[in-house]
Amino acid sequence: MFEFIRNHQRLMQFLLLVLIVPPFAFFGIDGYKRFTDEDTAVAKVAGQLITQQEYAQAQREQLERQRELAQRLNVPFDPAMFDLPAAREATLDTLVTQRVLATQAVRSGIVVTDEKLREVISAIPAVQDNGQFSKERYTNLLAAQGMTPPVFENKLRGDLAMQALNTGVGDSAFAPRSVQAMVARGQEETREIQEFAIKADAFASQVKVTPEAVRAHYDANQKDYVIAPQMRAEYVVLSADAIGASLTPPPQDIKAFYDQNIARYREEEQRQASHILLKFEGAGDRAALKARAEDLVKQARAPGADFAALARKHSQDPGSAAKGGELGSFGRGAMVKPFEDAVFGMQAGQVSGVVESEFGYHIIKLAGIKAGKVRSLEDARAEIEQEWRRREGQKKFSESAEGFTNTVYEQPDSLKPVADKYRLRLFASEPFARDAPPRELANPRLLDRLFSDESVKAKRNTEAVEIAPGVLVSARVVDFKPQSVKPFAEASADIAKLLERREALSLARKEGEARLKAAQQSPDAVGFGAATGVSRLKVGALSGEALRAIMAAPADKLPAVIGVPVDDGYRVYRINKVEAPAKPDPNREAAIRSALGRAQAEGDFSAYLEAVKALSKVTLFKDRIEKKAN
Repeated sequence: MFEFIRNHQRLMQFLLLVLIVPPFAFFGIDGYKRFTDEDTAVAKVAGQLITQQEYAQAQREQLERQRELAQRLNVPFDPAMFDLPAAREATLDTLVTQRVLATQAVRSGIVVTDEKLREVISAIPAVQDNGQFSKERYTNLLAAQGMTPPVFENKLRGDLAMQALNTGVGDSAFAPRSVQAMVARGQEETREIQEFAIKADAFASQVKVTPEAVRAHYDANQKDYVIAPQMRAEYVVLSADAIGASLTPPPQDIKAFYDQNIARYREEEQRQASHILLKFEGAGDRAALKARAEDLVKQARAPGADFAALARKHSQDPGSAAKGGELGSFGRGAMVKPFEDAVFGMQAGQVSGVVESEFGYHIIKLAGIKAGKVRSLEDARAEIEQEWRRREGQKKFSESAEGFTNTVYEQPDSLKPVADKYRLRLFASEPFARDAPPRELANPRLLDRLFSDESVKAKRNTEAVEIAPGVLVSARVVDFKPQSVKPFAEASADIAKLLERREALSLARKEGEARLKAAQQSPDAVGFGAATGVSRLKVGALSGEALRAIMAAPADKLPAVIGVPVDDGYRVYRINKVEAPAKPDPNREAAIRSALGRAQAEGDFSAYLEAVKALSKVTLFKDRIEKKAN
């Protein structure tokens, strides 16, 4: 082959030109890139592609969020749940929705200001130190997630714009007061009832089920007695987390990491300040505004001046005015440069002159200075060791993954060699059906291989399947029982009980209907129990079916008698009177108003989203998110 290419270079050059030039001629370089990208994109929104890389990143983020949630709640985490088709489609739908809303936010001219962005970031607990924003924590947190501040802030700006769009649609929803009052009255309406119960158990002695009836039921309902295929399996798990947990970090490595990343453990100097802001409003008279600011400086510097009172009265910063101008603590880089330069050039207790920024004129008071410090190695050790184990575990996993995969393939008749080679535990399962596997095997691709003819008949190792990032599993069938039908001898007792129950229930309901007819002709013909009050808020021992029937019964002619078939027989109810409050409880009406508003908002937003999706011309390529068997 290579000899042919060498001897026919001119021919090969011509063929390459034929294959490559036409796409460039039609699409250009950028068009050619879009053409090839579109072949692998998972969706297109308003002409913009959502790439496989974006989809994979979204999946990883979702997996990590759920892993952290499971850790906080101290519950088992099963990554296989996020490899199911429904989970993959949900991730894609979320990406499409985000892109659609981001596109609509741009169309609608929604802009998130730098001031709003700072306010939101400063309020994130994970980037605060003693309740105040810490630039060091902020940059460290983003670095740990492989992000830089500009990338994160751009993403957050888009999220806030989408949130504003969502809020704008939701805020327009409302439920009429007449509907609110009607729902409140319906919830508080009380009906006095009496009950007569006919239970199936009382008719059990009258039921005789013959062996012929049991056999006939068994023969006619074979599908109900099918036993799914079951197997016992053994399996091994190669996990980056488990590898990392088994490692002991050398002290010199921890010290070296600390020294090389000392900036991550340095807490910069923080300054606590308050300010009064006079905003630039359009093309107004800035000279007059500055004169007003200078007058406020004089008032703030006067002996005994109450800076907080001045800020509450005069400041036009909506985020801090009500708090007396307090901005909390912050380090360098958190504020616009003129403001920062002024603050970091002041002494504690000092009031600045007029400071001009892009937002307006500021008068600043420096409340305090918190000196910078460096966290000690001992203080940071646990954090560094955890990161070291995660990194080294992933590294050794990557080094071992190919060998693990090759070993289970090259020695297919046993998992012991791979378990011995990598010092892994060889797990053995109890018998299980495909729809109820052990947690470690609950992965669709792994189950496909485990229940394949090759695995079942030859009892060979499955290939190594990555059930989650950093987790490989190989399994082997130890014992297999094919699908079968439960023998009649084993099923007959359960069938007899089922038929007895059905017949007793039928007799109870016939009796109940007769009692209902008698009570409707004469309410006193049935020995009803004691009267009790029920409502939609006070259910008592009523079943759902009974409550719905009682509350829906016409109340224009009382007493009224109704009958309700229930799980254990039949109930006859006599409704004596209906009481409703003249005026609904204000608190309940407010709660109903809120609930109806939310429901209306959700409905409105869903309709809005569908309309915007249609406008954005969404195209999905769902087949590209399906994981094919190798």
